[in-house]
Amino acid sequence: MNRSQLKRSKILRMALVGSTDSMDNGGTGESFIMRSIKIALVVALYWFISITMVFLNNYLLENKDLDAPLFITFFQCLVSVGLCRLMYFLSTLFPDKIDFPSMRFDLKVSREVLPLTIVFIGMITFNNLCLKHVGVAFYTVGRSLSTVFNVIFTYTIIKQTTSLKALLCCGVILGGFWLGVDQEGVAGSLSWTGVLFGVLASACVSLNAIYTKKVMPVVDGSIWKLSFYNNLNACVLFLPLIVIFGELGSILSFNRLGDPQFWTMMGIGGVFGFAIGYVTGLQIKFTSPLTHNVSGTAKACAQTVLAVMYNHSSKSLLWWTSNMMVLGGSSGYTWVKGMEMKKAPAEIPQVTVSKDLKPKEHPEV
Repeated sequence: MNRSQLKRSKILRMALVGSTDSMDNGGTGESFIMRSIKIALVVALYWFISITMVFLNNYLLENKDLDAPLFITFFQCLVSVGLCRLMYFLSTLFPDKIDFPSMRFDLKVSREVLPLTIVFIGMITFNNLCLKHVGVAFYTVGRSLSTVFNVIFTYTIIKQTTSLKALLCCGVILGGFWLGVDQEGVAGSLSWTGVLFGVLASACVSLNAIYTKKVMPVVDGSIWKLSFYNNLNACVLFLPLIVIFGELGSILSFNRLGDPQFWTMMGIGGVFGFAIGYVTGLQIKFTSPLTHNVSGTAKACAQTVLAVMYNHSSKSLLWWTSNMMVLGGSSGYTWVKGMEMKKAPAEIPQVTVSKDLKPKEHPEV
């Protein structure tokens, strides 16, 4: 690991554990502050887009006349592909104002991105199906196991073990999950189908974070290219799935196919679908798969509060306790892993920051 990589790794470690220690001789306090501000802005952007996206999807999926969650997800991916092509076209017209990578299709790259696309399809499909069956409020607990799956996949795929303290934190998360399921059952609003989809979505979220890191070199470290190939592959794969799961008939019989308001909402959902793909990759790139998972869980807790307030719902103390257990367990896990990284800096993996994230080339970051 060269000096530059060491410095980047230390910045990442300090940002994760909240250390106020001085940086190495090659850095300054100002550069650390700027790095922290950038990370905070990226996380805040992810929260805003993700929460808005969840409420938009809930609005679209609650439509009783159109039972086609795969079609809705397909349309969002299609809009993302179109926006990638549009941005590339605009960058050729205004190269001094818009910096965007080439979107020329490469079959070899598409094939190499395909494993991630399969995980990506599972993630967004199971997310939407979970949301459709459980609603926004319980969506937090239903999708709370991403950190637990991150531990499992870190061991099975990367062959890294987890400490007892970290495992105990995962136990708290699992306890919060089961308490939440129990309280939904007591309230008479439990959907086991939704719970199953939530568990599958959590697994796919963790796999998506891990495979995103692996696939980045294939697309030259470009989040835009990754979004283009990921969504393009997904569009192709969704078409047979829509037919297999019988959504074609529901689409053709839908009485609002000519309604501009419906397509406007679908279009807005597609724009946010494009944005969430970018900010998810951006957050993973600026932090780590672990931090991304924990950020997603914390965001979901805030999202739950908003959903309960919006729907004027009344929840029991134990129901809220389950949410706090999930948040507390995830936060504790992050703290434990951060302390372990701080004690063993030599074991921190190399962190490569792609040139397309340099401030001069991407001033919007």
